[in-house]
Amino acid sequence: MKLYCLSGHPTLPCNVLKFKSTTIMLDCGLDMTSTLNFLPLPLVQSPRLSNLPGWSLKDGNAFLDKTELIDLSTVDVILISNYHCMMALPYITEHTGFTGTVYATEPTVQIGRLLMEELVNFIERVPKAQSASLWKNKDIQRLLPSPLKDAVEVSTWRRCYTMQEVNSALSKIQLVGYSQKIELFGAVQVTPLSSGYALGSSNWIIQSHYEKVSYVSGSSLLTTHPQPMDQASLKNSDVLVLTGLTQIPTANPDGMVGEFCSNLALTVRNGGNVLVPCYPSGVIYDLLECLYQYIDSAGLSSVPLYFISPVANSSLEFSQIFAEWLCHNKQSKVYLPEPPFPHAELIQTNKLKHYPSIHGDFSNDFRQPCVVFTGHPSLRFGDVVHFMELWGKSSLNTVIFTEPDFSYLEALAPYQPLAMKCIYCPIDTRLNFIQVSKLLKEVQPLHVVCPEQYTQPPPAQSHRMDLMIDCQPPAMSYRRAEVLALPFKRRYEKIEIMPELADSLVPMEIKPGISLATVSAVLHTKDNKHLLQPPPRSAQPTSGKKRKRVGDDVPDCKVLKPLLSGSIPVEQFVQTLEKHGFSDIKVEDTAKGHIVLLQEAETLIQIEEDSTHIICDNDEMLRVRLRDLVLKFLQKF
Repeated sequence: MKLYCLSGHPTLPCNVLKFKSTTIMLDCGLDMTSTLNFLPLPLVQSPRLSNLPGWSLKDGNAFLDKTELIDLSTVDVILISNYHCMMALPYITEHTGFTGTVYATEPTVQIGRLLMEELVNFIERVPKAQSASLWKNKDIQRLLPSPLKDAVEVSTWRRCYTMQEVNSALSKIQLVGYSQKIELFGAVQVTPLSSGYALGSSNWIIQSHYEKVSYVSGSSLLTTHPQPMDQASLKNSDVLVLTGLTQIPTANPDGMVGEFCSNLALTVRNGGNVLVPCYPSGVIYDLLECLYQYIDSAGLSSVPLYFISPVANSSLEFSQIFAEWLCHNKQSKVYLPEPPFPHAELIQTNKLKHYPSIHGDFSNDFRQPCVVFTGHPSLRFGDVVHFMELWGKSSLNTVIFTEPDFSYLEALAPYQPLAMKCIYCPIDTRLNFIQVSKLLKEVQPLHVVCPEQYTQPPPAQSHRMDLMIDCQPPAMSYRRAEVLALPFKRRYEKIEIMPELADSLVPMEIKPGISLATVSAVLHTKDNKHLLQPPPRSAQPTSGKKRKRVGDDVPDCKVLKPLLSGSIPVEQFVQTLEKHGFSDIKVEDTAKGHIVLLQEAETLIQIEEDSTHIICDNDEMLRVRLRDLVLKFLQKF
């Protein structure tokens, strides 16, 4: 069993597991931090951004695709954990030899589609005057300013996919539900479990009849809107592959939400606007729910909330219709009937308005002060670029970062000098190291495998030994572009036996409660399933020139020698030898058993736990006589 690591970003994993003749890709996350190396794409021409020295994202190649470690045409299936971990899927299904099946839950597919659609829309709606690729030449790259000159493997950076490629990729996905068992070629069985992190997010169990691998990625034990995490099903794992932990282990999500609300209220009361760079799904649902409870008590009920995204309407609607994927409290509201999320009421009362872009109706409805939720969190493309330019010159305004995927300082770099206030309130509900240690003690896997970053404290906090995985035995780690041999070998295989063959067996008890029987059979293997069948019968004598049927000429199976079991008590064996006329007997103890020396006969009998050897000098009659005496102490079956 081997694990191939194709991603160096532990919260955007892409690993390949080879297990029992199957090749399984675990997630295909897209690391978009390379976009921070480029200038923003403004919707409206910005003289200030145009005059900045540097490289524009218009050159486009800001997405990394590291797959040369393994031939993707050999991958049988891809298991998706959550919608953030499927953003590289079109690169794999449309640009490699992959012909397998992709498995994911329905919310993961639908919200993943929205994230991809938003990304494609943000990139394509800004015209590109020209395309540049010569800068990827190593001789030219080393002349570029940092960080581009230090970027790794820029030749593998890819252009953003198209909506046609997105639709084609998504058509290859097979929808699954929690606890649904999926057979892969009869070799292994995979099962998705609720991970508690996002709508439809999953952990995966990959098991054969005798081995079990758990894949835990992007999980949460906090009470938010998704179904709670299924921990019990992770027990008794031989290997637990752990990834997708929180990116900010020292920040408490509840505390960050409180800071978010208080900073938002402070800015709006002072007449300023609040900008929240965000994804169109996920944390935004929780933020809107917190604001729903907060705005009236804070006297902010007259302040408009704007959600601007090409997929804003679809996202808000999807969150209301996936009732079976929500936590119990939100599920129960559906049967009242009430909308599970309170943003439905915010929309009905015109406190929350959503728009596909800043053009059109938004321009007519826009009034200040206000709160705007829009993307992209990198501040490199999308409507957020316009608002950074519009509001950045006033100290009354505030931008609040809630997504931890990007360094907010690097995100802000092209907009400096900046007068608006910047607040960092990262909200990441995924497991922290304390929760992981507790989880591992409860489910008790034999081996834990995780990214190298989790086995040591963060570089900036090297003294914080609590910010690393603590388990026994110590976790095995892997890094990008590394192949890891997992620490257990398959020992058993399940074989079924046909009823007529089973009827012919005559078990013999060799120990109390333990019986054995010999079997002569034909092993038939198909689709990784094994079946013992009765051996073919020998050919019957035929008269004349009658044609033989297939199988008639199969010879009789060899008569098997009886199997022996039991142990030889040395003292009784010596007494038996003496009764049969042997004298001058000497016994020596060895590391593995005993040696009985018949000095007069110049013969040696070596008795060990699993074998007995009779060594004499060309006296076959003596050897057979001694063998018969040995057999008296053993059972035959």
